[in-house]
Amino acid sequence: MTMYATLEEAIDAAREEFLADNPGIDAEDANVQQFNAQKYVLQDGDIMWQVEFFVDEGEEGECLPMLSGEAAQSVFDGDYDEIEIRQEWQEENTLHEWDEGEFQLEPPLDTEEGRAAADEWDER
Repeated sequence: MTMYATLEEAIDAAREEFLADNPGIDAEDANVQQFNAQKYVLQDGDIMWQVEFFVDEGEEGECLPMLSGEAAQSVFDGDYDEIEIRQEWQEENTLHEWDEGEFQLEPPLDTEEGRAAADEWDER
């Protein structure tokens, strides 16, 4: 799993990875049908992004499906509004770093550490 500090960096890296995984396709001829993304909040409060592109709609990856069809193709082609993508992201899907390298939607509330982390996350 590779995460990036900005959504733009994550999209660029995912585009490069898609082209590397599909050597017979160049960027101009790529037909992308699905754009997946995942937002992470690290323990230090930094926000990171991970993005994936797929040829077929419905393919599963490490990230959550966000856009399909022409919308996914537009993001792949670089014709997107980062603010719009951020606004469409549903915050309840954001993964928070609970322990180094371990991410969860919410901290476990059955421990004092978990309750402290939940209080800290709520403050943000």
